[in-house]
Amino acid sequence: MKGGFFGLRGKQTSLILLALVCTTILVWAWEKTPLLTTLLPPQTHMQQLYPGAALESSWKPLTYEVNNISNSPEDKEVVNDQEEQAFSILDPLAPKKSSPGIWNSESNMITPSDKKGVTENFPKEESRDNRKPEEKRSLENAEDVTLVVAAPISSKNKSSALEGKEYKNLTSAGNQACNYAIGKWVEDDKLPLYSGFGCKQWLSPMWACRLTQRTDFAYEKFRWKPKNCKREKFTSSNFLRRMQDKTLAFIGDSLGRQQFQSLMCMITGGKERPDVVSVGWKYGLIKARGSLRPDGWAYWFPDTNTTILYYWSASLCDLEPLNITNRSTYYAMHLDRPARFLRRFLHKFDVLVLNTGHHWNRGKLKANRWVMHVGGVPNTDPKIAEIGGAKNLTIHSIVKWVDSQLPKHPGLKAFYRTISPRHFFNGDWNTGGSCDNTTPLSDGKEISSDESLDPVAVSAVKGTKVKILDITASSQLRDESHISRYSIKATSGVQDCLHWCLPGIPDMWNEILFAQL
Repeated sequence: MKGGFFGLRGKQTSLILLALVCTTILVWAWEKTPLLTTLLPPQTHMQQLYPGAALESSWKPLTYEVNNISNSPEDKEVVNDQEEQAFSILDPLAPKKSSPGIWNSESNMITPSDKKGVTENFPKEESRDNRKPEEKRSLENAEDVTLVVAAPISSKNKSSALEGKEYKNLTSAGNQACNYAIGKWVEDDKLPLYSGFGCKQWLSPMWACRLTQRTDFAYEKFRWKPKNCKREKFTSSNFLRRMQDKTLAFIGDSLGRQQFQSLMCMITGGKERPDVVSVGWKYGLIKARGSLRPDGWAYWFPDTNTTILYYWSASLCDLEPLNITNRSTYYAMHLDRPARFLRRFLHKFDVLVLNTGHHWNRGKLKANRWVMHVGGVPNTDPKIAEIGGAKNLTIHSIVKWVDSQLPKHPGLKAFYRTISPRHFFNGDWNTGGSCDNTTPLSDGKEISSDESLDPVAVSAVKGTKVKILDITASSQLRDESHISRYSIKATSGVQDCLHWCLPGIPDMWNEILFAQL
């Protein structure tokens, strides 16, 4: 019994000693063998899963930056363009960019901003999301990249789960944001999206160049490819699905009417659609006695309960007859008051696209018998009396008013479209100016500058939730796409280098609009 007890103690002692030796060997091997260390997550991986204070201090938030603009009111129109807000990734190593020239340097001057890095634009869809700043990365494929990034975790909530989001309109090159104004024109044999012969239900014959004497149509075969943007292809079904139970309104001049007709042709494929109902009467868009046409049109697509309308308001101002009993009366042109149609029907709109520009000249104001008013009385300010000053005041006033209404209509998306460029060479429309070029992209195919070509528009939307539909710079490259001398009722010596052939450039405007809905 006693021997058995000491025998058992001896066996236990041996086992303990053996276990200590094995443990010592195992610990030594763990420290010396790299293969075993790979079984534990490295420190950098741990930091990605749990950033902590060190990561927070290394993050630089994305900040909004808008260029400082100085505008000189001139008696000329401005031809320019850009997105309203920019996400600027502050990078001290990024090269500074010089400000490019303005299309019409006599009309406007841009004061270069003190940029510390590359300034890019977020599309409408991104800016409406309450998203966190993304970590700067460097990947290889710069275009059409989908990034999934995690937001940093604050030190106050380190135990919370990661909040990952997909950012579809970001490029890998320094996380530059999608900018629809920057890109290039590329050939596309699948274009146009509709036929200039067939879209007779929606398209004015004077803009259907296929019905004119024109024989070259190479301009129809080019598509705008924005840099760093991944967007859904425009199709009728995609558009109508996105606009289910919604109303889209274009309000502006004849270029706005071109965009409206272009969209109607794109949605219908240029085909006859007897099921689409004219509902202009709901908006007072009825042809008045003695008028050539109504003040606009509205069409309803019953399958998706979608309405597309256009209202003619060349200046966006409220026009009030000074003597309602006189058919030849002058009109008070209220520079600081939006058009009555806009004030009356804004609550019915889900998407609003505004534009103005080419009626801001002395000849048009005189012909229309428009008298500038500010604050409800005739204008006496000489700076505002200049066309550039009046236009500047109006654009700022209208955009500010729309922005003030957005909280009342949280579902409304408002856009201000930049001015469509003219291409008169060797004169103006009434002095022998022409645009005879028929070679596409003869002056280049790419826009690489992120500087605005419409400083008035940029400054107007600064600090608002109204977005800019950026089309000027890309359209500037397409001088061969105007009506030119090809028109059904051509006038000798007069060319139309303002309006576009359809199908044509306004189709691109609508593709960019669709991408931001």
